[in-house]
Amino acid sequence: MEPFKQEFQVIWADLDPNAHMRHTAYNDYAAQVRVGLFDELNLPLAKLVASGYGPILFHEDTSFKSEVFMNERITVTCTAQAFRKDLKIWKFRQDVLKQNGKLACTIIATGAFMDLKQRKVVVPPQEIIDMLEAIPQAEDFYWLEKE
Repeated sequence: MEPFKQEFQVIWADLDPNAHMRHTAYNDYAAQVRVGLFDELNLPLAKLVASGYGPILFHEDTSFKSEVFMNERITVTCTAQAFRKDLKIWKFRQDVLKQNGKLACTIIATGAFMDLKQRKVVVPPQEIIDMLEAIPQAEDFYWLEKE
């Protein structure tokens, strides 16, 4: 299955003093793509929050490979890298690709869903599990062990 992807054009606000895309802009685009993926799978953020659950991140590991410059078009992909068997914890792999297809950055986002009333991480309800299971898996997908 093809990864979910969205295209963007790098804007002035994305640049740093070196005239290339600043490090945090990569993560901003990655976050937008994750939210877009949830929309695509019929669980937009507003619906998630209304149901009492919200996605949270524990960390993002970002590896930079190639510079991206002003007005370049980039494609940001999203696949499931790993799930815990109960789907309480997930990892998404996101690649930022330059217009020529060259890899600019890889982001591994590790997160979960929080019960917004209890304010704690929980095994998500079935509707969210179904959404997670519909996410295209990375070629090197694996199962996380319980900690």
